[in-house]
Amino acid sequence: MDIRRALTTAELSAAEALFDGPAREEWSERFLAAPGHLMLIAYVDCVPAGMVSGVEMSHPDKGTEMCLYELSVDEGYRRRGIGRALTLALAEEAKARGCYGMWVGVDTDNEAALATYDSSGARDEGVFTMRGWPLEP
Repeated sequence: MDIRRALTTAELSAAEALFDGPAREEWSERFLAAPGHLMLIAYVDCVPAGMVSGVEMSHPDKGTEMCLYELSVDEGYRRRGIGRALTLALAEEAKARGCYGMWVGVDTDNEAALATYDSSGARDEGVFTMRGWPLEP
């Protein structure tokens, strides 16, 4: 397995099977151009097998932390440690960027994700609720 940072829209398009939907060119360009946005892709035999995306978040009284935005491993490559390796690689990148911590929101019934994060050293910080505002463009 080889984990590399995605630097081009072509890399994102090649990995779009790992996303919830197709990678749109203009959104891919915006993601790659945004400071603090990061995507790492795990390749097995040159095939995108998994990805993790992270977003740096800064606040005047806290500094900068990394939000693990999304983790995905292709079904055919699961249970091989790819998700754990991607999570640890993102944590290392966050550390190298000077982040004081990393966090992820995860559904409490997502046993696979919880096991992955626990195996990579995440600590349970308690239950929280999330609210969202759907905004029409």
